[in-house]
Amino acid sequence: MELVWLEDFIALAEHGSFVRAAEARHITQPAFSRRIRSLEQWMGVSLFIRTPQGTTLTEAGSHIQARAFEATNRLYRLREEAQEVAGKAAKTLQFAATHSLSFTFFPRWIRQAENGAPIETIQLHSDSMQGCEQLLVRGEVPFLLCHRHPEVPSPLTQEHFVSQNVGDDILIALVARSLLESNPANQLPYLAYTEASGLGRIVAHRLYDNGEVLALKAQFSSHLAAVLMSMALEGKGVAWLPKSLAEQEISDGRLVRAFDESWDIPLQIHLVRPVAPLSVAAENFWARVTDQRERD
Repeated sequence: MELVWLEDFIALAEHGSFVRAAEARHITQPAFSRRIRSLEQWMGVSLFIRTPQGTTLTEAGSHIQARAFEATNRLYRLREEAQEVAGKAAKTLQFAATHSLSFTFFPRWIRQAENGAPIETIQLHSDSMQGCEQLLVRGEVPFLLCHRHPEVPSPLTQEHFVSQNVGDDILIALVARSLLESNPANQLPYLAYTEASGLGRIVAHRLYDNGEVLALKAQFSSHLAAVLMSMALEGKGVAWLPKSLAEQEISDGRLVRAFDESWDIPLQIHLVRPVAPLSVAAENFWARVTDQRERD
């Protein structure tokens, strides 16, 4: 039995697709399939029903799903406790944050969170939303900083994770002025986020019932908002970008609104943590952020 098998099981149960789960786990699909088969052989039962449309959990798979999640978290917590006893990483606070928030929001926010009491050591892991979620699920970081929209469900269930709103942002459909002047607004080339992007989930939800209204066709995609902003600045299309990321470009007039404010998407910035107990340093930080939020 290997820990990675349980992590693979959790990923496949979440994504319902061998291809998407393998991508999330950063391994090839054949290798991922072999590890799932190894887990099923070790369990002695089938855990997934495989169909051309994807996978679903068997009754046995559904039964162990929550326990698999708890087991992986306990093992990572055990490792963390051992390191603390040995004097390693006891006071290091680790965060996972999406790329756009790593560049803009995190430095300012962490200074405010310190509030005159500097944190001894901070380690920031910057990745796509999908990558950050996996770091949190695997117990490699105690905190995730990400954009949220109340109407877009998170794969991080309330049973295992809690969060608090620590800031606000807004997605604005932005385009280079020259491109807007030479193209009908509802037929602009579209710069889209990939499935690995949390912002992509939010934009897709907003546009789901409005595809015919805008008639936008994706010409380019990336999970990085900064890449989409660079493409927009080059006049390659319209992209929904966080105001926190594009504030200077908007102020300079290099990027302008493609559509009116009714197409803006309000966002919340959330700090997410597991329900399970964290290290003393992490619990103290969570309490500090909670106190500050309540005072605000």
